[in-house]
Amino acid sequence: MIDTLKEHIAEVEKFTADTTEAVEAFRIKYLGKKGLLNQFFAEFKNVPNEQKKEFGQTINHLKTAATDKVNELKSALETQSEEKGIFGDLTRPGEPLELGARHPISIVKNQIIEIFSRIGFNVSEGPEIEDDWHNFTALNLPEYHPARDMQDTFFIQTDPDVLLRTHTSSVQVRYMENNKPPIRTISPGRVYRNEAISARSHCFFHQVEGLYIDKDVSFADLKQTLQYFTTELFGKSKIRLRPSYFPFTEPSAEVDVYWGLETETDYRMTKGTGWLEIMGCGMVDPNVLDNCGIDSKEYSGFAFGMGIDRIALLLHQISDIRLLSENDLRFLEQFKSAL
Repeated sequence: MIDTLKEHIAEVEKFTADTTEAVEAFRIKYLGKKGLLNQFFAEFKNVPNEQKKEFGQTINHLKTAATDKVNELKSALETQSEEKGIFGDLTRPGEPLELGARHPISIVKNQIIEIFSRIGFNVSEGPEIEDDWHNFTALNLPEYHPARDMQDTFFIQTDPDVLLRTHTSSVQVRYMENNKPPIRTISPGRVYRNEAISARSHCFFHQVEGLYIDKDVSFADLKQTLQYFTTELFGKSKIRLRPSYFPFTEPSAEVDVYWGLETETDYRMTKGTGWLEIMGCGMVDPNVLDNCGIDSKEYSGFAFGMGIDRIALLLHQISDIRLLSENDLRFLEQFKSAL
């Protein structure tokens, strides 16, 4: 009987299986209720007393070997199953990778930054939650100045001196306070104004404002810089400057680019004139320089500002500004091929 047990031990140790069904059949054969182990245990009473110790040890050895073999084979088969689930058929074509798309605002902003970087402008950024000094007072807009009504502002109720910035000119103020001329910087960012939301306007939008301060800076320098910019971005070299008013620049102007009248869209965008307004500009008011700690008798400079959203609408022929902030994938996926 003991020799029979040893034969089964050798058989168990040699056993292999490729399926869970074969492992289960092996388990039932040895460890099931009607399995061989229970039969051997039932024979224990018939074994001579002098052999019972060896017989019991051999049965336990068989039981341990059978249990370990079942666990080992189950573990191996489960590992193979997991690997197959991970890799599957290695000969089949790979899953296509979905390409992301840059947002049209990011596309246009990067284009503007790249254009100005070629002529020495760096990028400066500042907080979107601003104080009254940097957003208004330092820019020649003291309290109760009527020009403040031009920008319907979101104020923080807990502190009337804190607000959501209405323009990125506040970044320029901070830059002038912490840097000495010559200064040549552009300030892209999001701004907020309490305006009715429509296809043409929103309560938040994006701006890029530029600032150049040095000795003997003239209006001719400003015009030449804007001429270069419009040619590079729009491919349009014809611009005009119309007199305007901004509290922080004097003299001030609106900049128009000649868009042309080649299509029906051109007529609609330019209202039949062929000219399209793209930004405001002017020479920095001496009061602004003095407020920021720059000697206005020694230095002069120019500033300009434009809406990124509006330019994105023009360049990509987008009819509704609200599409830029609704995160509609059907709209955004159109820009997958854009840089």
